[in-house]
Amino acid sequence: MRYSRYFIPTVKETPSDAEVVSHQLMLRAGMIRKLAAGIYNYLPLGLRSIRKFENIVREEMNRAEAIEMLMPGVQPAELWQESGRWTFYGKELLRFKDRKDAEFCMGPTHEEVITDMVRREIKSYRQMPVNFYQIQTKFRDEIRPRFGLMRGREFIMKDAYSFDVDSSAADSSYDRMYQAYMRIFTRCGLNFRAVEADTGSIGGSSSHEFMVLAESGEDAIVSCNACSYAANVEKAESAQLPVGTETGLLQLQEIATPEMKTIADVAAFLGVATETTVKTLVYAHENGEIVMALVRGDHELNEIKLKNHLGWDDIQMASEEQIRSCTGSPIGFLGPCDLKQKIKVIADNVLKNMVNVVIGANQKDLHFTNANCGRDFTVDIFTDIRSVVAGDPCPRCADGKLEMWRGIEVGHVFKLGTKYSKALSATYLDPDGKEQVIFMGCYGIGIGRTVAAAIEQNHDENGIIFPIPIAPFHCSLVAINNTKDAVVMAASEDICKQLENVGIEVLFDDRDERPGVKFKDNDLIGIPLRLVVGSKSLAEGKVELKIRATGEVHTLSISDAVSMIQQLVKGALERD
Repeated sequence: MRYSRYFIPTVKETPSDAEVVSHQLMLRAGMIRKLAAGIYNYLPLGLRSIRKFENIVREEMNRAEAIEMLMPGVQPAELWQESGRWTFYGKELLRFKDRKDAEFCMGPTHEEVITDMVRREIKSYRQMPVNFYQIQTKFRDEIRPRFGLMRGREFIMKDAYSFDVDSSAADSSYDRMYQAYMRIFTRCGLNFRAVEADTGSIGGSSSHEFMVLAESGEDAIVSCNACSYAANVEKAESAQLPVGTETGLLQLQEIATPEMKTIADVAAFLGVATETTVKTLVYAHENGEIVMALVRGDHELNEIKLKNHLGWDDIQMASEEQIRSCTGSPIGFLGPCDLKQKIKVIADNVLKNMVNVVIGANQKDLHFTNANCGRDFTVDIFTDIRSVVAGDPCPRCADGKLEMWRGIEVGHVFKLGTKYSKALSATYLDPDGKEQVIFMGCYGIGIGRTVAAAIEQNHDENGIIFPIPIAPFHCSLVAINNTKDAVVMAASEDICKQLENVGIEVLFDDRDERPGVKFKDNDLIGIPLRLVVGSKSLAEGKVELKIRATGEVHTLSISDAVSMIQQLVKGALERD
């Protein structure tokens, strides 16, 4: 492909509304252009990368025996009402009516549609297992779309749905998809982790997220430095912290703490470490239920864990009025002692080991020291409700410690079980002729989001550094002064043909531009390999090959350069 005949509208200046690197560079490299908030045109260069990734996804899904199909983007409200998600999904679901006043939505996901299709078509155990997938445009009306393709409203997604006769068979389908995802992101040349995750609004019994590691990642994840355990912080566990030196129970004391409302202020005022204090938080459900949650003062409560433990659909802090009604205390001096009314008290497991702690006294400007569970206050349930921190012991192995990372979620696999099949009555007849509910799994990959995440992980001050498998082109061929030097132009055209004949995708920069302009543009758009043809080196039968990721420069004969490029591309594409 000749650069002069292609469409690559590069921009020198960083757009003011682009906050993250991938958004900035995709705009500057002429890969995307904004149409409306969270909605983008995919320009030719960006579309090439997206199609490259789609092809990898499609190959691995087919290899895992998934079957491609395509479902409508517009979905009838009846299906969402039947599953119970029409109201639960919230304002991200774009709802509208047709001319007959029938309600529809733009599909943000396709669990309802695929389950409806399967309940109509699959009647017998002999028709399973089966796994359907599609690569299609979705729409979620994000309240604040941002970061370009990282969090847009309209986006391209691969979603797949497996259907099995029982839980054991569903586990096998899940494992097959998990391994397919591992191959997909490995083939892309990305540094990633598969982490245990919360199931969120999709639901189901368990799930894994696939995270591309990047400092700009929105998600915090942890992994063990000694084994394969990894999890999103929403889900991450820690082994029980070791018990400290045994200490006798001291006398409870009430201490004046004027205007000391935070853990840090109270600890400093009393001259104690924050890890000897207890943080008290009160949460309320829309049905009026109120719970008190306790964590160590230097730890953070994990609301997702608390919500899941309680079985609540949503969780929110109790109002000041609700807090006063059950504790009698203003915010800032809360504690589990002397409550005005009986409420459930849930404490993190770490508190089992603590004695003589500092807690709020449920009176303004007062705290207790030397408070002890069982003597001074009661805990109804001890469970894991805190966010782990770096250095916590691994919950899976004896010697490992947890390390913290930042990640960008690019894929998610779920064990759905019977959540949707039961709601939509998707059943089959077993070998005995009895009706059984189908077991499901669902598996998503953000197509454009993965390309953006690859840029977040692979860039420098000069622009994008694409991994070869998802680069728009494998190699750029830069001809120096080609419009004035017929020998350079002829040699460049011949080299371009040689490369294309061995399967290399070449962007031939034949523009009438200064070398510096060409080099800057080629660095910006991130082509992994750059071959430079100039009159001086050509006179010696040589060309210059630069590897974008490492900066290595090789002066080679034309045949050696073609051979090296072929080997580098082949090696990158055969990664598995």
